[in-house]
Amino acid sequence: MTAAGTVPTTAEDTGPPAVPLLEPREGVPDVVHDAAGLERVIAAFAAGTGPVAVDAERASGYRYGQRAYLIQLRRAGAGTALIDPVGCPDLSGLDAALAGAEMVLHAANQDLPCLAEVGLVPRRLFDTELAGRLLGYPRVGLGSMVENVLGYLLEKGHSAADWSTRPLPDDWLRYAALDVELLVELRDALQEELEAAGKLAWALEEFAAILDTPPKPPRADPWRRTSGIHRVRNRRALAAVREVWEARDKIARERDLSPGRVLQDAAIVELALKAPKTPAELQALPTMRGRGARRHQSAWLRAVSRARGLSDKDLPESNVPGDGPPPAHRWADRDPEAAKRLTAARAVVAALADEHTMPSENLMQPDSVRRLAWTPPEESSASAIGAALRALGARHWQVELTAHPLARAFLRLEVKEL
Repeated sequence: MTAAGTVPTTAEDTGPPAVPLLEPREGVPDVVHDAAGLERVIAAFAAGTGPVAVDAERASGYRYGQRAYLIQLRRAGAGTALIDPVGCPDLSGLDAALAGAEMVLHAANQDLPCLAEVGLVPRRLFDTELAGRLLGYPRVGLGSMVENVLGYLLEKGHSAADWSTRPLPDDWLRYAALDVELLVELRDALQEELEAAGKLAWALEEFAAILDTPPKPPRADPWRRTSGIHRVRNRRALAAVREVWEARDKIARERDLSPGRVLQDAAIVELALKAPKTPAELQALPTMRGRGARRHQSAWLRAVSRARGLSDKDLPESNVPGDGPPPAHRWADRDPEAAKRLTAARAVVAALADEHTMPSENLMQPDSVRRLAWTPPEESSASAIGAALRALGARHWQVELTAHPLARAFLRLEVKEL
């Protein structure tokens, strides 16, 4: 570590300026890309002690999917390891060696899926971003947390890089190693803060819930997530969105490219609205002037043609009913009492979140608040509200804080209606 002295335990914005962190303590390690190197890492980390800092770098915006292209680890007694999961796609041996260790990640939900793909699955977790949220830090990015809690400046210039690049540049590897350099120290400082604030049990419950939550199933009709689809007003044009989206997805998957690098969402919407029939008509569209869009113009024309030829019964529905409440802005007309409950519930959660210095969404998921207000239990008792919240996935600490205040708010509304 280039910064002199020991790591400070706290650093407020009004305190001394943060110290730039320029080099890992033991220097930048060589990237491990073969079985022999991986065995050495396994042995070193099995002999290490304490929590294991873990991070992963993906190639979002460049490659198809969310696989990891570099995995960084650090543990006391073992130092830092940089592993190439392309050359070492099976980390189950490392996973077994670390089975009893707590893994420290920042924004764990972002990295857990790609770590699981290579066989690295935490049994115990400490999420430094989530800890920062529960403590009320206004900025919870890794760089901000390291600066405000530990007093060091991390360079964040390569976070959006194409990590599928080979060989990886030296400055990228330095950046990657520094991402785990102080992660355990950050964890320790945040645990002390959580204990002092009486929030450690809450955080541990949240960390366990992250690990216990099963992977999300594939989204139904993912093409409906196309940006700008709200401009598409009829079912045949929606069919064109679907056909072009699926053609793009197939090309992106086969070429291992981010779908947006094959064709932008704006181009999909424009193709659906204008429905070109010839290459000349397609090339005249403003969104089709990029080389990537024109390279596969025959695929886009075929997709639009398929949509044009579908029978009415094969066209997608304009609106697919969801499994939850309708949009909140429609509640006043559809169910005025539910709208009043939602307003009251949101006010309760916001006040409690402010009292306990955390974002409202970390105290209670907005979707859970909406569902509770739309379909409340038959009686507005704290026990009934608590049971409903637990059924919606709320943790014990969240129910303890919110059930009684929500019940009181709902009961007040009922009294007003009498």
